Amino acid sequence: MITISDLAIQFGKRVLYKDVNIKFTNGNIYGVILLKAISGELEPTKGTVTLGPGERLSVLSQDHFKFDDCTVINTVMMGHSVLWDIMQEKDALYAKADFDDEDGIKAAELEEKFAELDGWNAESDAAQLLSGLGIKEDLHYKLMSELTGKEKVRVMLAQALYGNPDNLLLDEPTNDLDLDTVEWLEDFLANFEHTVLVVSHDRHFLDAVSTHTVDIDFGKVNMFAGNYSFWYQSSQLALKQAQNQKAKAEEKKKELEEFIRRFSANAAKSKQTTSRKKMLEKLNIADIQPSTRKYPGIIFQMEREAGNQILEVEGLTAVP
Repeated sequence: MITISDLAIQFGKRVLYKDVNIKFTNGNIYGVILLKAISGELEPTKGTVTLGPGERLSVLSQDHFKFDDCTVINTVMMGHSVLWDIMQEKDALYAKADFDDEDGIKAAELEEKFAELDGWNAESDAAQLLSGLGIKEDLHYKLMSELTGKEKVRVMLAQALYGNPDNLLLDEPTNDLDLDTVEWLEDFLANFEHTVLVVSHDRHFLDAVSTHTVDIDFGKVNMFAGNYSFWYQSSQLALKQAQNQKAKAEEKKKELEEFIRRFSANAAKSKQTTSRKKMLEKLNIADIQPSTRKYPGIIFQMEREAGNQILEVEGLTAVP
């Protein structure tokens, strides 16, 4: 579970969003654009982001060169930092030439924690994830620097998914994945029981995995139940309704202005004029805003009508 309280992000005078209060709960997958603030990569202007007590946060790393000196299998297991630190501390203790009773007690404590975290299956679990993501076994013990860029992407994804994290943040997880691997990831997330936050330009992927959609517009953050397509169609309907409302309001304003202009000098209608003027003052057109979101498109406009006959050819001769 991730709880966001009174969060705000501001760059100079530009407010990206403010007054954000959202709770992300287990078993749901959210399409969201707050990942940098939640992961700690971006310091919020104000507000807090908190995890549930004792919960672990896993983030898909975008630095594909950070682990070049590590083996592929170790890179994946580093995704569970608590388990990885225990493994390193255990190995360091057992490697001591002057291993004493105090070291033995410490090692026993580490072994207990290691077992609680299912450490004995750590390597096989990592290998299973890698294979599912298309990284063959002969690559598992190679250095990350020996892999191609596309292979590194898959290893970093395996690292994020590793160890059944309580909270999972995925930024563009389908980049450089083929269709079979994307389907594997969709199935994995469908069976994932904890909290997932996803940013993706792949709307088909979002449709397949998202249970909720988090939208930023007008400096506000709103959560909607449903996947990307449901949110998009709903937002377009809301936009159309808002635009119709604005058009009607502007039409009403013109009607009121015309009434005031024509009858303001008429003493007999002075009371009615005052009433209409008050209505006009209360009518705030600026409150009825169209969406700030822009959707790219390529539009060709004709300089003239094409006509019914596009091409006419006469006396054409074929030359051998």
